[in-house]
Amino acid sequence: MRPFFDLLKKIIQTGVGKSRFLMAAAGLGIAMLLILIAIQVHTNFNQLLYSTQNQNETADFLVINKKITNDMMGQADKSFFTPEDIADIKEQPFVQAFGRVTPSQFKVVIQAPGDLHFATDMFFEAVPDSFLDVKDEDWKWHVGDRTIPIILPNDFLNLYNFGFSLSQALPQISQETVRALPLQVNISNNQVSDQYMGHVVGFSDRISSFLVPASFMAWANQRYGPGVAAGTSRVIIKTPDPSNPQLVKYLEDKGYTTNQDKLKFSKTRVIVQTIVSVVGFFGLILLFFALLVFSMFIQLVIASCKQEIQLLVILGAAPAQLQRYLLKQFVPVYIVIGILSLALLATGQYWAASVLARHQMLVSAWPGIPVFAGTIVILVLVYIVNLLTVRKYVNNI
Repeated sequence: MRPFFDLLKKIIQTGVGKSRFLMAAAGLGIAMLLILIAIQVHTNFNQLLYSTQNQNETADFLVINKKITNDMMGQADKSFFTPEDIADIKEQPFVQAFGRVTPSQFKVVIQAPGDLHFATDMFFEAVPDSFLDVKDEDWKWHVGDRTIPIILPNDFLNLYNFGFSLSQALPQISQETVRALPLQVNISNNQVSDQYMGHVVGFSDRISSFLVPASFMAWANQRYGPGVAAGTSRVIIKTPDPSNPQLVKYLEDKGYTTNQDKLKFSKTRVIVQTIVSVVGFFGLILLFFALLVFSMFIQLVIASCKQEIQLLVILGAAPAQLQRYLLKQFVPVYIVIGILSLALLATGQYWAASVLARHQMLVSAWPGIPVFAGTIVILVLVYIVNLLTVRKYVNNI
């Protein structure tokens, strides 16, 4: 029996057999590497999007309004969200929390004290406190208070410091100075005019509006407003992924708009997902051809020593013994290919993690569990295919 096994091994190592064997091994290695790369890139992408280490809190909140078109001009009611619109937004899977942006229904004029000589018409809005990125003990208001806490958008201060103040030869002011300044707030309607003091308690990067507490807005709209509740023209949502293509498509289909800068990664995400899918697809195609070449190689080996196998079977050799020997020639090759693929992927992942870390984007420095699971699945699949091939052709001799 041993001489026959030596013959089988010699056939495998002949010129024709060796070339086919190396071709199959190379195809399997490339296919496995491509599939593992696709799995790891998908894992990295999810870490960049959803990992708490990479989470950008301000990007999770979107203020949404309807797009203003020529047909809507002069018809403010068309820019309002209907109850059906609001219910539909709340039901979307990408919406974790929903809030209304309440506008002021009265005239507001703010004046800065001292030598600033700054006065401007303004408007107020209010949102639920859970949507604010400014936390301050002074962010509260009760009926009878003459001081109104205000949150300003950072963009407003930047426009003043680098636009208005420079053009008017006025001093630039810091956030600390603005917080310390007492602002004169004049609120009026056609019959009543009252004066309050404004106190800036913080600056928001999340909402580009002049915010006051919801309690003050409800009271002031009732006192100074027309007595009719204003429609909802802006809403705010919390979403786990502003670049979710499903969210972007929903806004486009409904004619809604938001800060486009927060959605800019949507196209990038689609491109990355497409590339990952293409790489994975070519990996599967190569895996298919590698399995095909392995099967053909096994057929060639069995056909080359058909007479010897028939003679051994007649003499009492068990086909199962022949099958085990043939598989023993290939299994170590599968394992070596798997280890080499993992080693190459681990090297590439370590390099990619180092490069991304320099840009404050954190991913694991080593391949994740899905990669190891994918390696095992591929090796088991190759083993099963070759086992079936060996059984089929050995038993048919």
